[in-house]
Amino acid sequence: MTITTTSDWAVEAHGLVKTFGSNRAVDGIDLTVRTGTVYGVLGPNGAGKTTTIRMLATLLRPDAGEARVFGHDVQREAQIVRQLIGVTGQYASVDENLSATENLVLFSRLHGLGRAEARKKSADLLDEFGLTEAAKRPLKNFSGGMRRRLDLAASLISQPPLIFLDEPTTGLDPRTRAQMWDTIRRLVATGSTVMLTTQYLDEADQLADRIAVIDRGIVVAEGTADELKASVGEASLQVTLVDPTDADDAVRAIHSLLGVQGTVSPERSRINVPINNPDRVTELLVVLREAGIRLTEFSLQKPTLDEVFLTLTGHGVADETDSAAAASTASTDSTSERISA
Repeated sequence: MTITTTSDWAVEAHGLVKTFGSNRAVDGIDLTVRTGTVYGVLGPNGAGKTTTIRMLATLLRPDAGEARVFGHDVQREAQIVRQLIGVTGQYASVDENLSATENLVLFSRLHGLGRAEARKKSADLLDEFGLTEAAKRPLKNFSGGMRRRLDLAASLISQPPLIFLDEPTTGLDPRTRAQMWDTIRRLVATGSTVMLTTQYLDEADQLADRIAVIDRGIVVAEGTADELKASVGEASLQVTLVDPTDADDAVRAIHSLLGVQGTVSPERSRINVPINNPDRVTELLVVLREAGIRLTEFSLQKPTLDEVFLTLTGHGVADETDSAAAASTASTDSTSERISA
């Protein structure tokens, strides 16, 4: 059977829903991912990122909605979809008792490579991910970062047209994260499409051509990084209060003068204000001083994705719990998630 990947869209999802008991982990998500791009899915733990990836990768059946990968329905044509994708989950799905080389040779053989070809492929991947010196070491002696690199290397044995990377740099040191970013860029440059979930705002900013911001199972915004930043104003004003009990008075003063609604942080000591007219910031300082509202910090800068998320959801990316992710994990088979052909 000839499997086609000529569609302009690597992923098309409409109205995806998944519930775990009373928890509606994904609540009607729509996504379209253009072929040959990096698509970032940004959100806190429990937002529904991993559950969405698992549905698109045929690991979970949606309760409602539909999705296609290169035009193939993920439910009715699951076997075809699995030949077009690679999945790297949040936790390394490798054998602890085997060495790095043995793991990669095993996966290569499962992909149909001959013995000599499997060993060459394994050696090339170990070299690319800086693991050659540890090639013969059992994985139980690997650091977390080394495990993540090996897990990604294994998912790239066949370099499928679509690669799902679920928080691929979680727990990595800055140097290794930068190496992983270079690898992701290389994958796209050589023809793959990458769908990336992350909690790291700078990661989405650096890598993604387009970004979906999700929170509590729904997409709250979608666009390029610049479009998302522009949606919250030309600039972002950060106001930090001496006394958190002044937060409500400060928000009212800001709204009265600037006509915008400031977003108060959970600890109520910091207010984020989208600014379309930076010239009026000095007037705000005067108004706050006259109202007796004391400040410890007052800064104006271009919006970041963190401000975008805070403005759209009322909390930061790191403020949520991992309840939905935990429910998803508990409801999913614990065997390997690497299903690329």
